[in-house]
Amino acid sequence: MDAHSRGRADDIDPADQWVLNPNTGNYELRLDHSAGESSSPSRTATAEGTGRRGGSRTGSSREGSGRRGSGSREREREEAPDGPRQVPGQRSRRSSQGGRGAAEPPSAGRRKRKPQKSRKKKALLWTGGVMAFVVVAGSAGAYALYQKLNGNIDAIDVGDAGSKNVVTDGPMNILIIGTDKRTGKGNEGYGDKGSEGHADTTILFHVSEDRTNATAMSIPRDLKTEIPECETKNEDGTTTVVPGTPNERFNTSLGQNGRDPGCTMRTVENITGLKPDHFMMVDFNAVKSLTSAVGGVNVCMAKPIDDPKSHLKLPQGESKVQGEQALALLRTRDSFGNRSDLDRIKVQQQFLGSMIREMKSSDTLTNPKKLYKLADAATDALTVDKAIGDARKLVTLAEEIGKVDTKNISFLTMPVIDNPAEPKPITVVVDPVKGEQLFAMMRSDTSLTEVKQKEKAAKGKQAALLKGPKAEPADVRVDVLNGGEIPGAAGATVNWLQNEQGVPKSTNKANAPEKIKKTTLEYAPNQADQARALAEMMGLPATAMKKGTADAEGLEAMVLTLGADFKGAGQLITGPAKPPKDIEKASADKAVCAQ
Repeated sequence: MDAHSRGRADDIDPADQWVLNPNTGNYELRLDHSAGESSSPSRTATAEGTGRRGGSRTGSSREGSGRRGSGSREREREEAPDGPRQVPGQRSRRSSQGGRGAAEPPSAGRRKRKPQKSRKKKALLWTGGVMAFVVVAGSAGAYALYQKLNGNIDAIDVGDAGSKNVVTDGPMNILIIGTDKRTGKGNEGYGDKGSEGHADTTILFHVSEDRTNATAMSIPRDLKTEIPECETKNEDGTTTVVPGTPNERFNTSLGQNGRDPGCTMRTVENITGLKPDHFMMVDFNAVKSLTSAVGGVNVCMAKPIDDPKSHLKLPQGESKVQGEQALALLRTRDSFGNRSDLDRIKVQQQFLGSMIREMKSSDTLTNPKKLYKLADAATDALTVDKAIGDARKLVTLAEEIGKVDTKNISFLTMPVIDNPAEPKPITVVVDPVKGEQLFAMMRSDTSLTEVKQKEKAAKGKQAALLKGPKAEPADVRVDVLNGGEIPGAAGATVNWLQNEQGVPKSTNKANAPEKIKKTTLEYAPNQADQARALAEMMGLPATAMKKGTADAEGLEAMVLTLGADFKGAGQLITGPAKPPKDIEKASADKAVCAQ
């Protein structure tokens, strides 16, 4: 007998089926809704026990609806060896015998176990928090409600624009796209009528390899840049090649001429040298539904706001916004700073930080109804790439992102300057100095926050290799080999060293015997001053320095092998230790009043 056959099934809110077990700290699915009865062990299936299967009452999934053969049962045993084997809706056959499927109540003389933190709640919090209005993952009962949430998600095949893997061992880059597409009631005043939606609000979210920190870089919609050629997938399986165009607004990398999010991903890679692994996209409705689902987001205004265009009215100081009012706050330009898109971005970043804190609050985490509504609204609003177009995959990604501490999430805006090609600048272009410095930092996975480093002593010893006197460029001898992906990289680097850096004793040794991921510089102890000089020119990290044990003899040269991290002659392989001056940076854990 399932929930639908026990009386008033239509009156049951899915969120009300979940209760917090104080003994475990996990939410459990309560299947007995009879009047006056409490949830018994025989009718309870924990989210922990069903989580890894993404099960539903029928036990079916999107890939295998309605089939429950022996192979399915074997997979369940492999995936959840320690948890209860029943899926939600099934009653434990061991309930009265005290078997593994029963939740044994604490006896009077037994000390109650300290509640454990639920990884699933953490997954929801962090994916939702880090991406804020692009919340993913599930709900308090994400796995048991898998079929419903999974059916909410839309996925787009972006081909090789992204990664085929859900998570990677190294750094991860996730592109967050908020479109100006007008769908749904109440959105008539926003966006272009009939538009497929442009990249109106875009954030490149970089998660460090060791998962200790993350950088969320906003990309201005009015940035003038090159939109590269891209392939889009059609519903009939064919592909269409959309030609590239120079000197275009960044927001047209989506929607214009049939471009899909894969085109936006390629545009971001073309600008920054950082390849997005995945994208997550929402439209206006997501802001309204998600802020309402979480119960509103606290914001702070440095002065009263009364904007007749967006109909936004907020008092000075703190307020709580949700729904239409939250969208108006994120869309208004006329209420802050010099009324530019750059000032609007600052407000958006402050809003996202506030939403992170709201999701982290106990009021959200201990409220299964709120969590369910949040997850339902999030997945319903979400469009992602095909590689993560599944609720279970999104939860896997969420758990990986969840390793990042809130205080080590930095929000900033891509460094830009007014477009010099315009007499009266309306658009912006990448700052040629600060922009490349920031991109280099992100490419080399350098944190913008102070994080506790692992193996600090060992890293300190390695970093010491870069400290000390440096040889004159004319005295540097180096053989250059190409172990990376760029054809002719060794020759181009030698030309750059000779003509731009004054290193005439550099030699092109063509391709290395094998491809390598990281650039290396091999040198002898008596070549240390030359190595430090070359490292400074190339922007080599300390980890690239490979000091030998025996001194070099005569005119022996050092060996520089370019790896996959090499992006081109003259481009620093690693960025500076600190971000460029004058770049405003905000932390997700601190409240700031919008001005």
